[in-house]
Amino acid sequence: MGAAAPRQWAAWLLFAAAMFSLSPQAARADSDAGARQQAGALLDRIQDAARHENYEGVFVFQHGNFVQSSRIAHYFTHDGEFESVESLDGQPRKLLRHDDDLYTFVPDRHLCVVEKRLNKDSFPALISESGAQVLSVYDPKMLGADRVAGLDAQVIELDPKDAFRFTYKLWAEAKSGLLLRVQTLDTSGQVLAQAAFTQVRVGVPPQKAGIAAGIRGTHGWTLVRPPVSPVDMQAQGWRMAPDIPGFHPIRELRRLMAARDPQAAPIPVDQAVFSDGLSTISVFVEPAEGNSRKEGAGSTGATHVLVTRYRDYWITVLGEVPQATLQRFASAIEYKATK
Repeated sequence: MGAAAPRQWAAWLLFAAAMFSLSPQAARADSDAGARQQAGALLDRIQDAARHENYEGVFVFQHGNFVQSSRIAHYFTHDGEFESVESLDGQPRKLLRHDDDLYTFVPDRHLCVVEKRLNKDSFPALISESGAQVLSVYDPKMLGADRVAGLDAQVIELDPKDAFRFTYKLWAEAKSGLLLRVQTLDTSGQVLAQAAFTQVRVGVPPQKAGIAAGIRGTHGWTLVRPPVSPVDMQAQGWRMAPDIPGFHPIRELRRLMAARDPQAAPIPVDQAVFSDGLSTISVFVEPAEGNSRKEGAGSTGATHVLVTRYRDYWITVLGEVPQATLQRFASAIEYKATK
């Protein structure tokens, strides 16, 4: 008994030391898990508010040296979503939407483009995935409170877990979760692009009548319905499988683009779109025959572009990601003619 006691005390001291040494790590793990849960819930609120809240305001979009201000009105009713977006700078243009039916009016040309909405992540509906999906490739930082356009906001920063994407900083209205401002940042913290409300009212009465009347009032306008159809690029022989976590295909489309020669047949351009929940990458494939292009790379703000020749095709890769990410995508593209 006398010899066992010191051994028991020694074992207890080793156990206690181990517990104390692990406690900070366990606390940090709990803290990280709590922050991720809070961040995921906030991201889900942002997406939900963009669709279900009624809001009116003016927002500014800045991309490199390009600045564009627009007036937006969004209403959610028992008849679905109604939205109006009107450009306040440059050429007059108004977009009216009922759910996924999109009408773009160009008054100078008395033209109305009628199509289905494809991009469902336009500001303030920035995020196209669930918060949990986004956080699989981004680490969140809750940055506390701030004010945007006179409204209290929660601020969150999303830092990429790798070098294949940019950092995002979001301001969400404290009560509703509506996204009030979003910035895209490079590794040095420089703002590459941003969109932000300069004035906004949340929780306004739904005034859908004007939007519905505008959609019905296309008499006398030249209606254009761009030919867009789904396409299975893999079935055609294309394989795009870049080794980049998080990005997955969300849609594939074919558009018919007018050739330079009016007598020539339209040129089919196929587009594959990939997303990680915040950023998107588009891969355009078009035949090289009769299509004069130049290889090269460029950027404006957060958007980078890469044009390269692959056999008898031009490949254009475009996205709000670093240039190295586009190169990784382009190098992973393969084509094998189907029988």
